[in-house]
Amino acid sequence: MNDASYRPGWYRLTWFLGRPPPLTQRQWRVLGLVAIVSLFEQYDLYLFALNLKQIQADLAIAEQNLGLFGALVRGGALLAVFVTVAADRLGRRRLLLITVIAYTLLTGATAFAQDAVSFVTLQFLARGFATAEVLIAAVVICEEFAPEHRGWGIGALGAIQACGAGLAALMFGLVDVLPYGWRALYVIGLGPLLLVAWWRRSLPETERFVSLQREHGEALRSTPALGPLLALVRNHPGRFTALAGAAFVVGLAAAPATFFAPKYLQDVHGWSPAGVAIVIFGGGALGIIGNPVAGWLSDRHGRRPIGALFSVAFAMLAMAFYAASGLLLPLLWVCKLFAFMGSEVTLTAFGAELFPTSQRSSASGLRSAASNTGGVAGLVLVSLLFGGLGSTWAAITALCLIALLAPMIILAAFPETAGRTLEEIAPEDVA
Repeated sequence: MNDASYRPGWYRLTWFLGRPPPLTQRQWRVLGLVAIVSLFEQYDLYLFALNLKQIQADLAIAEQNLGLFGALVRGGALLAVFVTVAADRLGRRRLLLITVIAYTLLTGATAFAQDAVSFVTLQFLARGFATAEVLIAAVVICEEFAPEHRGWGIGALGAIQACGAGLAALMFGLVDVLPYGWRALYVIGLGPLLLVAWWRRSLPETERFVSLQREHGEALRSTPALGPLLALVRNHPGRFTALAGAAFVVGLAAAPATFFAPKYLQDVHGWSPAGVAIVIFGGGALGIIGNPVAGWLSDRHGRRPIGALFSVAFAMLAMAFYAASGLLLPLLWVCKLFAFMGSEVTLTAFGAELFPTSQRSSASGLRSAASNTGGVAGLVLVSLLFGGLGSTWAAITALCLIALLAPMIILAAFPETAGRTLEEIAPEDVA
């Protein structure tokens, strides 16, 4: 049913999405279902950065090891590649359900971590399943939405997902009064388990994957476990290399710039946990507009120029944030978040659009792997550069300079995908 005036009830809560394009009821339902569970993925992700100071004190982690500590946890996202490859063989819906259950249980278990090793182990595994859930969710939106609305759909998904950061910020403001402190916040992460039964009954398989199974079912079933991954690298080496390169250099700067921001505000500028929570929640409510805005702009003016613009803006604003003080800090936080989310929308869209249906989920997994490899490298480099540059903040600034390579890669090596059908951009190549 295609009714341009139709809006689901939950849309009233998402003022930041602005005026939506005309969508079918099925498209609205799919967006709502995948967005609500993705919201809790962001909740878990931001809990770690927000509670870093409290976790460090409770688990007795040395200051010089914080970058490595963060890198180990973030490294769990690399496991998502194997889940996304399975989604190209077994279907989007089945793997989404598995990832939701897995990352939710692991998040809840983190509340009972007794030392740094158990914390890292649980969060490493949770990050892998949570990352896979977000990636497959973006693939679902890409496959279900019309060419002229794909950017907006992916941006809307990212914006709703980012509300999880706001929820984490709100709860972090209570960390000093809640029983068991930061541990109580991880117990709240069990929320998605309450939605699983309803979600499982309501989420359909994407029409494009159903069509792929109908036309190439035998080939899919006989494909080796890593077949989609190998086919992607073999058939599309140029696109894969360009996408991985851009994602890597953005991740190199974005991971430490985001991870250390709450600690920076507390250690350098003396902010309280409540103050950090207020600026992240309030600023985040404005910054998340970058998702639908970037999606809308890229639908109309092209992924390449908009992706380049937002990635340049993020690197410059991140450097400014770690050099500023006073009232500039919350302003730069909002602008930095706006630009980062905008750059993520375009890279997410490229990761899903540049490859055929039989490899689309795998491609999204590889893009994420490149981004998270960059993130892990960035966090490790912060620790390595700590002594030579004199502070964590100077090391982050140096990494932001490298991130300026991303817009050059996007403009030089990426084809334009906005407004084109997925089959036109990347015809199916299943044998």
